[in-house]
Amino acid sequence: MSTAEKTLILLKPDAVRRGLIGEILSRYEGKGLTVVAMKMVQGATELADAHYAEHVEKDFYPPLREFITSGPLVAAVLAGESVVEVVRSMNGATNAIEAAPGTIRGDLAASKRENLVHGSDSAASAEREIGIWFPELNT
Repeated sequence: MSTAEKTLILLKPDAVRRGLIGEILSRYEGKGLTVVAMKMVQGATELADAHYAEHVEKDFYPPLREFITSGPLVAAVLAGESVVEVVRSMNGATNAIEAAPGTIRGDLAASKRENLVHGSDSAASAEREIGIWFPELNT
């Protein structure tokens, strides 16, 4: 599977708190994606700041940082054909209120901030984000 495209997903603290880890992961696996690496992280302030580096100085970042570090989250690397595009489609619109039924956010979330999941928005972002959360993978 080493030639397959990879992406980073984060199951945010609201997903963990609500006991949705298994359900969300099973959706990705059911689509044929493979979990290459996974870990639960608590209080990931430095990782969050690196992950959202382009937003750290923006007004909306402090509440986002508070949320993303409010409890444990699950970081995972998924692999598969067109995985970035597949995951983004499966996740649904960032604002869960606007997310289509059948998507993770459309079925399971109800807000813009607490929207359960993050997925890299491009192959370049995936490489950068995987390097932050999984430096041992040397993507």
